[in-house]
Amino acid sequence: MMAITRYPAAPRRGAIGIVHLGLGAFHRAHQAVYLERYRQRSGDDTWGVCSANLRGNVGLVDSLAAAGHRYHVAEYADSQTVTLREIGVLEETHFTGQDKGMGRDADGQWGRDLAPLLARMSDASVRIVTLTVTEKGYFLNPASGELLTDDPMVAADIATPHTPRTAPGLLVEALARRRAAGLAPFAVLSCDNMPDNGRRTRAAVIQLAARRDAELAAWIEREVAFPCSMVDRIVPAMTDADFARLAELGVEDPNAVVGEAFSQWVVEDDFPQGRPAWEADGVEMVADVAPFETMKLRLLNGSHSLLAYLGALAGIETVFEAVNRRDLGTLLRRYMLTEAAPTLAMPAGTDLAAYGESLLARFANDSLRHRLQQIAMDGSQKLPQRWLLGTLARLEAGHDAPCIALGVAAWIRYTASQDLQGTRYPIDDPLAARFAELHGQYGQDAEALVNAFLAMHDVIPPALARQPSFVTAVFGAYRTLTREGLAGALAALERT
Repeated sequence: MMAITRYPAAPRRGAIGIVHLGLGAFHRAHQAVYLERYRQRSGDDTWGVCSANLRGNVGLVDSLAAAGHRYHVAEYADSQTVTLREIGVLEETHFTGQDKGMGRDADGQWGRDLAPLLARMSDASVRIVTLTVTEKGYFLNPASGELLTDDPMVAADIATPHTPRTAPGLLVEALARRRAAGLAPFAVLSCDNMPDNGRRTRAAVIQLAARRDAELAAWIEREVAFPCSMVDRIVPAMTDADFARLAELGVEDPNAVVGEAFSQWVVEDDFPQGRPAWEADGVEMVADVAPFETMKLRLLNGSHSLLAYLGALAGIETVFEAVNRRDLGTLLRRYMLTEAAPTLAMPAGTDLAAYGESLLARFANDSLRHRLQQIAMDGSQKLPQRWLLGTLARLEAGHDAPCIALGVAAWIRYTASQDLQGTRYPIDDPLAARFAELHGQYGQDAEALVNAFLAMHDVIPPALARQPSFVTAVFGAYRTLTREGLAGALAALERT
């Protein structure tokens, strides 16, 4: 019999202290849950959330508005243990992207709700702006950290800064308005899976602001806080099966999200205009988040990416299916303990072996249908942080990295847009067109193809591509994977 715990939402308050950019499933199942718990515990009515969807479909924004901005989160410890939470902390939702069929509107603004969103961000009551826009939403070169000024969206923000389309553009315009009005700036808190996410956000905003006004850029650099954070909760994309399971529990909610019971949020404590006292609700406030975020990126996210590219090539659909294969479980343990963990500098007392085992237990949660194709998205943006920077440090210290060499080989093969059995799938990545071009040009010459991918210096750090042993290992793994399949490649790895 299923054990169900239910928590209704706290009474509505109406005061908004936080604007969030990126109204996706993760925000609704992570940050919003912490804020809902804080509101229920404290009764503090000043930290409601205005959340905006910057791209994708307008339907979620309208659906949440129709529901009074309330929705449900189902937290599964396993298939028989679930906590149902009603979330009411959202006070407003906006859409600023370009929905299908929506061009520029009559007054030249991009997206339907840009004006009210900027007005909200410019309001003195807003003291924090948070982001979950994925790695590509910052428009930074993943290898160098430089702003992608030749991207059409960034170029549009430079040409017409008062009608921004990107998250950095929205931040620059709102901060410019606050500066002009004599208002203190809000703190900017990135909640995306990037190392040094606060500092990378700061770099994107300042670089974009400098294209507009050097004094504005200097003011942002001097006055605006960009704390880093580490977020952790597995939140798969919703499926029809998820909605059916919720309906069996009496929840008919098109905006519901499902996640695991585990949740973690580690935040650098730098909020000049104040913040919620959310320590009592499980948020870890620290002076330096870097060790925690690097640990999570290289162990959890790095392992997820290994499963995603290798598993997808073998036709495996979910993390649960993949991690329950003995050979893939063995791969993850080897990767975490021998390749990733030695690159980490953790506080005394951190047990990385225990952390790794806890990750494997979370991956094996039979209640989650976390699709490997979802994890495989945007690999060009994710892999430098998850695999490549740590691997470079390992190689420079004189060690090898055969697990990551196999992972890179699998990623290259994955970008061919069909698995090892010939089943086709779309590639969701900002560099998808370039991948297709490389496969078209070099697809019949494995060595040339591998070399061409490793020469993509906006993804692969040049110093890593110059490591002969790594190049040789990637090519060897690619050849074995394409000739002998997943089982053959994993068996070959076990012999090294």
